[in-house]
Amino acid sequence: MPEGRTLILAPIGRDAQLIADLLERLGRPCHVVKALSELSQNISAGAGAAIVSEEALRGAALHEIEMVLKQQPSWSDFPLILLVSGGRVTIESERLRKLRMPLGNVLLLERPLRPETLLSTLEVALRGRQRQYQVRDQMLQMERAQEALRRSEKLAVTGRMAASIAHEINNPLESVTNLLYLLRTEASSELMQKYLDQAESELARVTEITKHTLRYYREPNKPVQVDVNAVLDSILTLYHPRLVAANVSVTKEVPATTIFVCANPGELRQVIANLVGNSLDAMRMGGRLRLRICLRRSPSTKTGPQLSLSVADTGSGIDPALLPTVFEPFVTTKGETGTGLGLWVIQELASKNGWKVRVRSSIGPRHKGTIFSILIPVGSAPNRMEQGLALSS
Repeated sequence: MPEGRTLILAPIGRDAQLIADLLERLGRPCHVVKALSELSQNISAGAGAAIVSEEALRGAALHEIEMVLKQQPSWSDFPLILLVSGGRVTIESERLRKLRMPLGNVLLLERPLRPETLLSTLEVALRGRQRQYQVRDQMLQMERAQEALRRSEKLAVTGRMAASIAHEINNPLESVTNLLYLLRTEASSELMQKYLDQAESELARVTEITKHTLRYYREPNKPVQVDVNAVLDSILTLYHPRLVAANVSVTKEVPATTIFVCANPGELRQVIANLVGNSLDAMRMGGRLRLRICLRRSPSTKTGPQLSLSVADTGSGIDPALLPTVFEPFVTTKGETGTGLGLWVIQELASKNGWKVRVRSSIGPRHKGTIFSILIPVGSAPNRMEQGLALSS
């Protein structure tokens, strides 16, 4: 395997060939490279360690190999076994030592080499490199597991919204069925017209719900300019039956002018839908849901304004002891009915897109409820700032 081989770069003398012959006799995979550029390519392709003579790292070559090693992924600390000349410490040897310090994981071997010293040093380097590859594999497995959890939570959100859509469509369809029955038994033309108008209004309601649903599933999977208020309205339309059933009143505060952000519409919708759904779960006995969109100045002068989207409820609130961990996977305030993945997914999507999520909550007798805020950099839509929106402090 390329990941277990030893690279050898010793362009002067017979060191490279002698070392390669020794390793091959012991069944250790190795590869002799002729130049530093070839060494760099092979390190990037995968290797266990490299044995390099100090003559190969003179002048600009030292900087070149330093750049290659700095580009390693976070899990990697490539081992470099450097063959140096033996003898006492001199001004020149101390200068070279300081130059080699940025290379990181360097093991020095003085020449002339003893085979057993070389092999034991190489064994240590390869064993450490193997552990690095194990860390890499564990990180990849964790990433795959996290992606699977994200997908499962997205399916759960879709299922909850589908149930809301089915309920929302069922109500007007039942009304249309009843109105058609009345039409069959009614002789008055005036009442018949009234029933027809009502039936037409209910079917228009079904059409509107269908449009919102199709918009959700036809959205692009890449960042585009998104009207956040339109996304919010769409979610409220789909959650309308739950809001009515739970006796939750909704207050929405948005600027008079459209604000665009550059975002993946589906991911933004999933975040908002999760927050609204959580607020509804916390207000099963009724309450108030307050949604607010505004622009804020960024604390950093290097970035532009940010859109602040807040979802506030008068629900049961979050225990202060639980609050610091709410964004961790499998932490839930809903007992056996919650998966504990919703807020974790929100945090993951926020981190991926460069958003910030904040939460405040209280469970006191006088003030009870939770506020989630999402800060999103305002996109570069042509009319995003020219529209004269006032910035809130």
